[in-house]
Order: sequence, then C-alpha cells, then structure tokens
Amino acid sequence: MSEQTASSTQNEIDVRQLIPIKRHEKIFQLVDALAPGASFVLVNDHDPKPLYYQLEAEHPKQFSWTYVEKGPSVWRVEIGRISKAV
Repeated sequence: MSEQTASSTQNEIDVRQLIPIKRHEKIFQLVDALAPGASFVLVNDHDPKPLYYQLEAEHPKQFSWTYVEKGPSVWRVEIGRISKAV
C-alpha cells in the first residue's frame, strides 16, 4: 500500500495520504496485528495525542507510545505492542 514505507530499522506507516476519517481505523488495524515486542512508526501531519488516549482506553497497558519527531509539519510516533510480563 502506498501509505506504508519501510525505514532501515522498522516499519514506518504514513497516514497523511488517507482521509482523516480512515486514519484511526487503519492505525487500529495495525496495532491489533502487532506481535508482542513489535512496533511501527506512525507518520502524521498533526500531533496524534488524541489517538493515544483512544488506544489507552481500548487497549489499556498493552502498547508503548514514543515520540520520535514532534512537528511542526510532521509527527512521528513509535507505537509498539508490549511483551507480556514473565
């Protein structure tokens, strides 16, 4: 798909080309498909902080959220599935 590109170290998912109403749907599909310990970098044209709250509400304590780049025109956030505690 055109919104997915690979970086040298991990998957980078660029949702800027998707219409806004489809972005969260796509991101949730990707989060749901993540294996424990896996991650991707979300690329967006605005701060996706509301998405963080939605993910936390629907998947509490199941993912990590790390800003890689904070605007002003591009935001990159690494979203990962947390491995289960041993």
